[in-house]
Amino acid sequence: MRMHIGGEWVDKSQKIDVLNPFDGSVVDTVPKGDRDDIEKALQTAERGAKIMAKMTGYERYEILHKVYEMMAERVDALARTITLEEGKTLVEATMEASRAAEIIALSAEEAKRLYGEVIPLEGAPGVKGKFGFTVRVPCGIVAGISPFNFPLHLVCHKVGPALAAGNAIIVKPATDTPLSALKLVELFLEAGTPPEAIQCVTGPGGEIGDTLCADRRVRKITFTGSRDVGEHICHVAGLKRVTMELGSNSPLIVMPDADPEKVAQAAAASGYSNAGQVCISTQRVIAHEQIYGDFLDAFKSTVAGISTGNPLDEPTKMGPMIRETDAIRVSEWVQDAVKDGAELLTGGERNGQFYAPTIVANVKPEMKISCDEVFGPVVSVTRVDNIDDAIALANDTNYGLSAAIFTQNIDWAMKFVREVDSGNLMVNWGTQWRADLMPYGGLKESGMGKEGPKYAVQEMTETKMAIFHLSE
Repeated sequence: MRMHIGGEWVDKSQKIDVLNPFDGSVVDTVPKGDRDDIEKALQTAERGAKIMAKMTGYERYEILHKVYEMMAERVDALARTITLEEGKTLVEATMEASRAAEIIALSAEEAKRLYGEVIPLEGAPGVKGKFGFTVRVPCGIVAGISPFNFPLHLVCHKVGPALAAGNAIIVKPATDTPLSALKLVELFLEAGTPPEAIQCVTGPGGEIGDTLCADRRVRKITFTGSRDVGEHICHVAGLKRVTMELGSNSPLIVMPDADPEKVAQAAAASGYSNAGQVCISTQRVIAHEQIYGDFLDAFKSTVAGISTGNPLDEPTKMGPMIRETDAIRVSEWVQDAVKDGAELLTGGERNGQFYAPTIVANVKPEMKISCDEVFGPVVSVTRVDNIDDAIALANDTNYGLSAAIFTQNIDWAMKFVREVDSGNLMVNWGTQWRADLMPYGGLKESGMGKEGPKYAVQEMTETKMAIFHLSE
């Protein structure tokens, strides 16, 4: 495929192979963009931002809604692209494609809701004859930088709100998975989006990412990815708005009144989907000693039923990891934990880019598989003997994106909600759950700002204050 810059589709002599994680075959190629391409995209986006700002909210709604309709009709084709370039199962990819369409539909509605408010200035001491109101206007140019693990869903969370708010957007998709983003751009152009308003530059982030993020013409950066890259972007960004959706090592607390079978099902569903390559995957199970053994028995049995293989095959429940280097890293972390006294209950085997669904018990909080972000199909289990210790352990991390608890005790549940430092809090489900209309974002080093079309649009617009000084 070609990249879209300067209002046109562009090819280059230098290419990047997009590989199928399952068998290493070349799915397609994309151009290797460079700094000159970023400059061209920025110049074009300046024009696109002016065009979008002059469009009415309803005109933007019409374009976005048409894209939603086309995506809904092409879910199967989009899902297949996701599976081929990313490696998640076709069932998971179909769910991603369906949700991505819903994000665009939600964004379309927000295009009609860019309203301000009247400010009661005469409520201030000594103020008379003043009438004030706010107006929300687009930021201008938005840079959207997306990761490999949800190559369509997370791009939509950036493109949809940016265009709904009247901005132009430059998308930098993950180098491993650029095809879904490019196909999305095709749909937006087909729906009538001004070609200057949506650019998609493919290439290594280390070479072109800094150029894009540091440029003063970019007024908003929305990034999803690792904590370290997010911090680097914040350093180079300068004075501009940023939304950072970063990593986590999400904890799941299991109290003694929980049903171990239900917990096992939820932990498996939220710990191993997409081979654990989800920022809110259940990584740390913190189980009360009274239920610890029963939970492990149920969990081991459940995880044993997760089949791996070709993600295009219907029986497959888990596909490969995105790169063999990531599978090797996960294997090393598990081996280190076992050497330090943890117990490997199931899994632990690696075959190329496949890493078996793995449970490690008796995990100490200082082990890497607990204190760092695994981002792979490994769930660690640690024992505690009371709710206070469980919450303290859940909070003993630099991250704070998602956390969960299983209990029927309302006091425990509310204590968890009040005291656990996390942007998303789940009661009686695993840590991996999200409705695309909700405010979604983390605390601490898991990031800043919120996604969800309504909330993203707020962060992609500026508020202007107008004051009329009226005659007496």
